[in-house]
Order: sequence, then structure tokens, then C-alpha cells
Amino acid sequence: MLRLLPLSLSAQCRSGGPPSHRCFVDGGSPSQRAGPGLLANKGVRVRVRRRALRGADVQPDTPPSRRDGDKPLHADAEQGEGSGVELLDSIKKLLLEDAEPGEEEQGQFPKRWAIVFLCFSAFLLCNMDRVNMSIAIMPMSAEYGWNPQTVGLIQSSFFWGYLLTQIAGGIWADKVGGKTVLGFGVIWWSVATALTPVAAKLGLPFLLVVRAFMGIGEGVAMPAMNNILSKWVPVSERSRSLALVYSGMYLGSVTGLAFSPFLIYKFGWPSVFYSFGSLGTVWFATWAAKAYSTPLEDPGISAEEKKLIISETTSGEPVTTIPWGVILSKPPVWALIACHFCHNWGTFILLTWMPTYYNQVLKFNLTESSLFCVLPWLTMAISANVGGWIADTLVSRGTSVTTVRKIMQSIGFLGPAFFLSQLSHIDSPALAVLCMACSQGSDAFSQSGLYSNHQDIGPRYAGVLLGLSNTAGVLAGVFGTAATGYILQHGSWDDVFKLSVTLYLVGTVIWNLFSTGEKIID
Repeated sequence: MLRLLPLSLSAQCRSGGPPSHRCFVDGGSPSQRAGPGLLANKGVRVRVRRRALRGADVQPDTPPSRRDGDKPLHADAEQGEGSGVELLDSIKKLLLEDAEPGEEEQGQFPKRWAIVFLCFSAFLLCNMDRVNMSIAIMPMSAEYGWNPQTVGLIQSSFFWGYLLTQIAGGIWADKVGGKTVLGFGVIWWSVATALTPVAAKLGLPFLLVVRAFMGIGEGVAMPAMNNILSKWVPVSERSRSLALVYSGMYLGSVTGLAFSPFLIYKFGWPSVFYSFGSLGTVWFATWAAKAYSTPLEDPGISAEEKKLIISETTSGEPVTTIPWGVILSKPPVWALIACHFCHNWGTFILLTWMPTYYNQVLKFNLTESSLFCVLPWLTMAISANVGGWIADTLVSRGTSVTTVRKIMQSIGFLGPAFFLSQLSHIDSPALAVLCMACSQGSDAFSQSGLYSNHQDIGPRYAGVLLGLSNTAGVLAGVFGTAATGYILQHGSWDDVFKLSVTLYLVGTVIWNLFSTGEKIID
């Protein structure tokens, strides 16, 4: 490398050179070095800036006999002999000095997005394990002789456990960190999923308990995820990161609905629970090895990325006390709670009852019901990410976070309300499926609305806030799923959809009157 130094630069080095031109190859000071490297013979990490030499770094070539006011070169050499030694020492130090811990290597994938992807895959498994019952319940009910009301009870039993761990999971995550809590949740619900066939054979009470246990595991997932992303993701990337994670749920529904019929026909309905439940162990092994609750705990994150995250997120220190009085006194918090209830009523009904609707009303068989159920969830996965990019783009261009959240959530409420209201006027199965897909697609904009708002208004307590609002959402799932079974026994699907539309409209009014995108809880 030293042989590549221009003659003029070498001569200037021997003359001592101006202080501002220390004759480094990169033309800068030792503090301006970047980029990793290795000494082949010693395995020592080195850093060399790869930058074109500019005119400011090296003076134009001149006759070797003259430099700096036509002084003889040999005179400069005599006067600057010590400077040349110092220069070589400086270059040696530049090349051999170890890289600072955590310095970002060129081409390194951002660690925050690795965390986002692991959360995405956890939520993929979450909904795979949840929706398989909506397919398996049909052959199970035929085998065990369950009526619609019993089916509704079984479907809602999941939410009994899911309800119990929302607030507790948020508090736990805010105090001990999201890594531990999310890892616990995935293992817990995976074991419960695998035990479902055994419980069903033992009897209905055992099945209800195992489904409730599964809900306990999945109940901590959303608060834990919200906590960990509030520590890892800058506000300018919040909407798209959350949209990606929640699209994992939608793709989990797609995967579960697509593969469940095949497994049922080929190996019987128990195979769905055994195969899906076993995937959780693979995820947990990766999570335990690669994930950290905050960037401050991660020894492998680059200094540059850590600085970016810390400058735009909440402190990584765990919460010691929860200011319940302050939290519950804020109207935007209650707007979150109420709107989460309104949103989840319609969402959970579609999640658990859509295959039955396709089978009973549209007269699709089991395989057709599952395949057509895939389309709405696939639409949600796409539109959630589109909505996330739109929301982050609007924020980056100066639109207030409050305005962005209100726009996105209004789409998430009014879109489903419109399309569900059309189902009672449609006779074509194809149009009915299209309406379902459009309803779910517009619903997915909620990921950039109320689902992003917890980190806006109280980033330090994002887990607790999500636990609070999702408790209301879970209650909507419990009552809505069970109520749908009751309504279908005494009424029609039109009555089911009318109730959902009413709640969507109520949620729109509450959200636009009371929500905010500003931080209101320190």
C-alpha cells in the first residue's frame, strides 16, 4: 500500500508537510477511519477508508528536486527525518488498530430489522395455530356431534386465557423485557396446540381448558412485541415495521387455511395440531440465540445503528412502576380501548367464522372454504404493508402523526363497514368473496392507526397500553364469537354483519374525536 503513495506525497511526508495534511492514505485524521479489514497473517481487524484522493489531500506533482518554495529536497529530508518516522508509525497505527466494538461493517443487515423479522415469524406461527381450529372444527363437530352453540363455546374458550394475560403480559414485558415474555408465549401456545387432539378425545371440558391455555400463551405475544419494537424501531419506521409484523398474522392465517385441509384429508384432523405445534420449538431456538430486549443489550449491533435507535426511541431501562392513575386519566387511552373493542368484534368474527360462512351460505366444501378464506388474509398482508409505507411517508414529509393515525384508522373502520353492508345484497359467491377480501384489506390499515398509537402516546409503557386496549379487543372476541353462534341459531348472517357494521361506525366517531399521535405519558 505504501508503494502506491504518489512521489509528491512521499516527498511531502519527508518534509513534515503541513499539519492539516498528515499524509494518511485517506487524507484524514485517525478518527476519520472506517470500513473493516483483516491482516491475513495475524487475523487482526483493520480499517482502511476507500476514498478517492482529492486535490485537497495531495498537492499536484512537481519536479522532485523542488518543494515548498523551491527548497532543495535533500535539505527538507535532513530537517524532516524525524517526521518521516512519525508518519510511518502513524500509518502503522492506522492500519493495525482494532475496530471499535460494535462498529457497523459495510453491507451489514440492520439488526433492528432482524428483530422485526423474528417478531413477524412469531406472529405467523401465532395465527397458524389459531386458525387451524376454524377448519378442524368442522370434522371435529361431525365426529363428536357438537351443535353451533357448542362450536361457538369452543371457539370462544381460546379468548378466556387470551384475556387473562393481556395486561399481565404488558406489565411483565415492560419490567423484564420483551425477549423473555415473547419466547415464553410461543413455547406455551405451541405445547397447547399439540395437546389439542388429546384433550378433545378426553372430553369437552378438557378441550376448553387446553384452548384457554393456548390463549394464555398467545395473550402475551402482542404486548411483548409492542414492548420490544418500542425499544428497537425509530419512529420514522414505526408504521411499516408494525405493519410487517402484523402481516405475519395475516400470512399465518393464509398458511393455516391453505395447509389445514390438505393435512386433514391426508392424515386426519389431529395432524394439523401436531405439525403446527412443533414449529414453535424451531422458532424459539433462533429467538433465544439471536434476539435481545433492547439494542443496549446486544453486543453485535453496530455503533451507528445503536446511536440511530437510541436517538429516536425510549430508554432501554425497564419500567419499575406503572402510573395507572395518569394512564387511565387520558382520553386518548380510552379512545384506544373503545376502538380496539369495535375493531376486534368484526375481525375476530371473520377470523373464526368465515370458513363456516363459506360452507353454509356460499355452499363451498371444506377445501373450497379454506382456499377462499385465504384471499381476504392475503389481501390484508399486502394492504397492511402498503398502509405502513404510506403512513411513514406522510410522517417523513411533515404530516402530523395525529393526522396520519386518524386517516389510517378511518380507512380501517369505514372500509369494512361499507363492504360488509353489501353482503346482504349479493347472491354471487364470487362477489361475496370479493367483498370479504376488500373488507379485510381495508381493515389492515388499522395497523398504521390504532395499533401504532400505543408507541406514540406512551412509548415507555407500550406493553401495558397494548395490554389494556387488547383486553377490550379480547372481550370483543369472547362476546362476539359466542354471540355469533347464538345469533345464527336464532337469526341470520345478515344480523351478524349489521352488528359489526354498527360497531365500526361507532369506533370511527370515537377515534376522530379523542385520539392523538402525540406523546402524553412520559
